[in-house]
Amino acid sequence: MKMSADLGRVDGDAPLRLKVAAELAFPDGSMTERGLKREIDRGRLAFERIAGKVYTTLNYIKRMRDECRENHLGSASTSANERGGRLSGSSSMAEMKSAQDAARTIALQLIASSKATSPKSINRNGGAEIRTK
Repeated sequence: MKMSADLGRVDGDAPLRLKVAAELAFPDGSMTERGLKREIDRGRLAFERIAGKVYTTLNYIKRMRDECRENHLGSASTSANERGGRLSGSSSMAEMKSAQDAARTIALQLIASSKATSPKSINRNGGAEIRTK
C-alpha cells in the first residue's frame, strides 16, 4: 500500500490504528506505533479506545505536533519556560530576585510613609497597654 498517496484520501477525523496513523502522518518512518503510544502515555496525543483497540486521527496528530512545536524564531537563549511561564536557570533567578527586591523596596516605602492608625492606648506589638493614674 502506498501511504503517501493515501494521505490525501484519508479524512482527518477518521479513526486509525496507531501503526497506520504513524505511517500516514510520518511517511519517512521517523515515528512508529510505539512512539505514538509514548505520546499518548505522556498526555500529548488524544486517542479513542474502541473494543479494546487504540485509535487516533490525523487531526489529533496535527494538534499534538502543534503543541510540540518549538519556536526558534525568538531569542536564541531563553530561560523562561514558554508553556508555563516558569522560570529556570541563573539569569531567570537573577530577574526574579531583582523583581522581589523591587517589590520589597516599594513595600518598605509604603510602610514607612503610612500613618499609624491605632490609638495610642494600643501597643504596636499587639497588646493593650494598661494606663494607671
